[in-house]
This record gives sequence, C-alpha cells and structure tokens, in this order.
Amino acid sequence: MKKYEKAISLVLVAGASLSALFFIVKQNMEAAILSMTIMFTFTNFFRARTFKEKGHEKEAKWMRNMSTLFAVLTIVVLLVILNG
Repeated sequence: MKKYEKAISLVLVAGASLSALFFIVKQNMEAAILSMTIMFTFTNFFRARTFKEKGHEKEAKWMRNMSTLFAVLTIVVLLVILNG
C-alpha cells in the first residue's frame, strides 16, 4: 500500500469510528450501528489489500468476503433507517 493510501485508509476508518462514538454519546443507536458497519467495511477492505500485497491469498480472500458482508449489512441498516 502506498503512503497516500495508508493516509486515506486511516482517515476513513478514524472518521467512521469517531462518528460511531459521536452517535453513541448522542444515543442514536441506529446511526451508530450504521457508522460501525461502515467502519468494519473499510477496515476489512484495507486489511484484504494489505494481505494480498504480502502474498497471503487465503487471508485476503477471507477479508474481502468479510468486507463484502459488511457492505451488504451497511445497505440493510441504511434501508431499515430510511424505512423505519
């Protein structure tokens, strides 16, 4: 991963984490869960890329699948929030 990619990943994960913490303090659990699923999506996506660069194909595939799962869950949570 290049230097700017690490900075971007850090900003995205930190932003999602801080927004989750903010919504927990504000007691808005729906938005907090949405922020956490976004954080897990980013974390697993960047972890998959790191594993693949290091040659750990099995671990990279697992992390990519986890990232995909959390992306789907993010959409589900967003739909629940919008409809409910």
